[in-house]
Amino acid sequence: MTVGASPKFRASAAAAVVAIAAAALVIAGCGAGDRQASGAPTTGSSRIASENGCPAAWRIGWQRLADRIHAAVYCPAWLPDPLTGLIGGTWNNINSVSPDRSYLISFIWQEMGQAIHINFRGYPGRTTIPSCPETTFVGGKARKYTTPCFNGLRAHKSLGKLDVTVYTVNQDADSWHVLYAWRHHGSLYTISEHLIPPLTFPQVIRNLNRMTAALVLVQPRS
Repeated sequence: MTVGASPKFRASAAAAVVAIAAAALVIAGCGAGDRQASGAPTTGSSRIASENGCPAAWRIGWQRLADRIHAAVYCPAWLPDPLTGLIGGTWNNINSVSPDRSYLISFIWQEMGQAIHINFRGYPGRTTIPSCPETTFVGGKARKYTTPCFNGLRAHKSLGKLDVTVYTVNQDADSWHVLYAWRHHGSLYTISEHLIPPLTFPQVIRNLNRMTAALVLVQPRS
């Protein structure tokens, strides 16, 4: 499952690199404070009134995904405005399942060089970090190799019922994203958000904390 970043993001890549590099210096101090701020409002009000569970309209799509891959998935209870967690809705730009049953569900809003972009991934039956292809040029010759898709480990934290690991150097559709990864019953799951205007690094962390703490596990029906 290889999905490249949108061309509209490339203009902001340099700024994102600088921001993520700076984030590495401060993320260690974001632990307890972020847990307290995980319910704080971010760039806009939520479109749902409660984070007590996965909204019924959203759950339909996530239940279908769980049934399709015969594995549990995590349905969001909240996404930053204007996004919703409705698979097949206005803001759902990627709904991809690979032959190995791993999935990528992506939601994005973008306008005038600004974006709010969130990815959900799951890898049923595996807990290891997948590898992504890379190419470098040495003496004018291309050298191809693989690198971990999630790298730059920066912190560990507990959010809700989940113990997550924070990565800030990520590949593929998670490039320029801050990513949270965790394991559940022999499977790896991730959620990531793009560090790009209008968001700052602290806002991305608050969003990820709030989203992760409110995730709802949806089991397959068969």
